Amino acid sequence: MSIDLDLQRKVEAILFAAKEPLTVEQIEVRLPQGTDVRAILRALKDTYETRGFTLTQSGNHWAFRTAADLSDILEHQKEEQRQLSRAAMETLAIVAYHQPVTRAEIENIRGVATSKGTLDILMEAGWVKPGRRRQVPGKPLTWITSEDFLDHFGLETIMELPGVEELKASGLLDKRPAIETIPGTPNMFEEEELTAQQEAQESENT
Repeated sequence: MSIDLDLQRKVEAILFAAKEPLTVEQIEVRLPQGTDVRAILRALKDTYETRGFTLTQSGNHWAFRTAADLSDILEHQKEEQRQLSRAAMETLAIVAYHQPVTRAEIENIRGVATSKGTLDILMEAGWVKPGRRRQVPGKPLTWITSEDFLDHFGLETIMELPGVEELKASGLLDKRPAIETIPGTPNMFEEEELTAQQEAQESENT
């Protein structure tokens, strides 16, 4: 299938001018109706694969990024960021590997209480966001990772997290939803496990 070079140039320009990663839908609205944006993005990704910067996909978002193997030769100045506390790092890891997960489940896994400020810090960083509420008594809010989390850590999907399959295979990461790991949780509270992307989509649609 041949790609219209004019449309490809337009998609390229849209991505370069964007301050943040864009979804396919955000690109489509700026182009003639019927444009196969996904095919153009795939072509651009192949074109830039060996260049100084590459076209990367994080979830449903696309953006140009400096080639990872060239980062050591670049001179850049980063804004000084507040270092995450141990509690915040542990909470982020639990959300990433157990999502969707409630605050009570996070506390159960960590073994200590989790302050509201810890989740607030992760929300301010843009790495976690509220998911859907569990359909159990009290309807607790769940937490999931965001597209910014994927983009920051260079992940296309959450399943690319380091060692996730190995951790599950070794038994170090529970394969069940986190709610089932809480001792004494009645079977009546069990619900179908949804993927992080499904949770995120349903949260955005509510």
